[in-house]
Amino acid sequence: MGKTERNVVVKNDVRDSILSYCKMKHPYEGILILRGKSKKGTITIDGLVIPPFSYSDQTFAGFPQSFLPFDLSYVGIVHSHPSGPATPSVTDAHNFFGLVALIVKAPYEKDEDIFAWDSAGNPLPITFE
Repeated sequence: MGKTERNVVVKNDVRDSILSYCKMKHPYEGILILRGKSKKGTITIDGLVIPPFSYSDQTFAGFPQSFLPFDLSYVGIVHSHPSGPATPSVTDAHNFFGLVALIVKAPYEKDEDIFAWDSAGNPLPITFE
């Protein structure tokens, strides 16, 4: 039995909120928690949470996970890369949270500016609906 291939579905209203939030935070990184569900390899993202006590600058965004309430709907995080590519950095890999990480690159305008990654740094197919 082979490994289940994962894919990511992002609801359009969530995509629009992510892009707007990243624009608002620019030139600093923005970070949000992804809410949704995972079923048969498909991770569906249908909501966002601003993490409590989050912090950011031009090269890093994070939050203390100890302040998060227990919530089974958290499926990952999204953060922006104000400059450079939307590939996970070593720091991103060490701070992976949940099932998926979305990275958004400037100028935060369209679907092609959002990328999905698994915990091993492998790209995941992403669709918007």
